[in-house]
Amino acid sequence: MRIAIIGGGVMGEAIASAIIRGGVSSPEEIKIGEINERRIIELEERYGVKCFPDNEEVIRNTDFLILSVKPQSLPEIFKDIGGKIDDGQVVMSIIAGASLRKLKGGLQHDKVIRVMPNTPAQIGEGVSVWTASDEVSYEERERAREILSTFGYEIYVPDEVYIDMATAVSGSGPAYIFYFVEAMIEGAVNIGLPRDKAREMVIKTILGSIKMLEETGKHPAELRDLVTSPAGTTSEALLKLEEENFKASLIKAIKSAYERAKELGVSE
Repeated sequence: MRIAIIGGGVMGEAIASAIIRGGVSSPEEIKIGEINERRIIELEERYGVKCFPDNEEVIRNTDFLILSVKPQSLPEIFKDIGGKIDDGQVVMSIIAGASLRKLKGGLQHDKVIRVMPNTPAQIGEGVSVWTASDEVSYEERERAREILSTFGYEIYVPDEVYIDMATAVSGSGPAYIFYFVEAMIEGAVNIGLPRDKAREMVIKTILGSIKMLEETGKHPAELRDLVTSPAGTTSEALLKLEEENFKASLIKAIKSAYERAKELGVSE
């Protein structure tokens, strides 16, 4: 599959690496649009792809065009390639807050897919929630699914409204997890554990707990009850979390992220 990636930053590189590793495309079939000369050399030497500073050159003779730039760079992308994309090409955007309507209008192109990935995609363990415009065919959606599967897990949603919701859950979610891990490590250090041991204990505990949750299929509350003995240490800790409104605070945080995601979409 011939793929063009506009944006050779962290996510652009992760996408190229995953696509090559997953066997979807060979390095010779991938072109990356990048203006930084040092970055161009790095990407070409590391992956064997071809990089171009001219976006018009990047999009020529490709099947899929992936937009991997910051939202503030989108007007420049519209200026560079708007109205210059072939009818048979499919555009896939991972740009936060850029709606299908905005992308279709700015690119002057109808076949558009919008994706909300998350950072674990960089190691092939991401979650990518996506939707597509009506003009994208079933076959093209299946090819998109093939690309996204190289990043980790892909979840198709039939309505774009779910993309903003995914932004608040899976998109921002890794930050919530990292923040929780950080707090657990600090708590462990506070009671006297060496930091390296605390980090190891916390990470392995979370990995094991998530695996148990996934493999058993049980409700989190049911698994939590298995750990919680009456008047025990876990019960005391959970009571403190409740007193500090831990669950309510997290729910409010997700709602706030969702509202902000909607604001970004409206501000276009």
